Amino acid sequence: MPQTQTAALMDGTALARRIVERSAAVAAAIAQQTGKAPCLATVLVGDDPASVTYVRMKRARCEKAGIRSRHLALPPTTTTAELVDAITALSQDPDVHGILLQHPVGPHIDERAAFEAIAPHKDVDGVTMHSFAAMSFGLPGFVSCTPGGILRLLDEYAVDLAGKRAVVVGRSAILGKPVGMLLLARNATVTYCHSRTTDLASIVGEADVLVAAVGRPRFISGDDIKPGAVVIDAGYNPGNIGDTDFDAAKTRASLITPVPGGVGPMTIAVLLAQTVDAASRQLGLTTLNIH
Repeated sequence: MPQTQTAALMDGTALARRIVERSAAVAAAIAQQTGKAPCLATVLVGDDPASVTYVRMKRARCEKAGIRSRHLALPPTTTTAELVDAITALSQDPDVHGILLQHPVGPHIDERAAFEAIAPHKDVDGVTMHSFAAMSFGLPGFVSCTPGGILRLLDEYAVDLAGKRAVVVGRSAILGKPVGMLLLARNATVTYCHSRTTDLASIVGEADVLVAAVGRPRFISGDDIKPGAVVIDAGYNPGNIGDTDFDAAKTRASLITPVPGGVGPMTIAVLLAQTVDAASRQLGLTTLNIH
């Protein structure tokens, strides 16, 4: 009777820890040479419990890594113009090296206008159109944090993307679309899918590398996954459930990210790394570039 394959787990927690340790070392060197520690400004509109928790966690991780955290909490009645003005002020403040706008910001606010108020050299979350264009054209700039973390995980596990069929399920501006561009830059052949894709199962079945980023629990059946595929589950739904049926997927994939402990830790690690990188550039210490 044939044995059931079990995919190797891609440990994002361990890799993220190493990235954060390196960032902390560089942050300490910057502080020693300039008298200024790297500074990340977080902006939160309203009091959504999940957003409050995420921001608190990011600030705690910053402080642990020797990165100063400046927090701007705005009331839920904040207008687009007021938010843009606040972010513009942070963009012009030389003591702030990176800016993170926690999203979503509320339906009454033009989120894109708010993102575009972030100066490109401080866009350490990779959310502006400038950053997306840089990712698409292979130019210097900051990548969206979750896609950047996914690429680092693929590199850590020596996944050769050249010539491979990559399928991205999801098309958000900060995850699905940019990760597809980063995969394309590595010479993968990329197909974008989403919740309205016709015959999704057959397309998923052709993927050598599958990125699940649609934001729906167990949206992708494990039985549809190509044997030996690499599965990156970037979904995080209530109950620690990803966008793929993990138990079934791990019997077909060769490599797979767990939820939690896969992509999630990498997002914050890349955010901290890019904040330190932004500080080193703005302070003229290019020899401390972490990349």
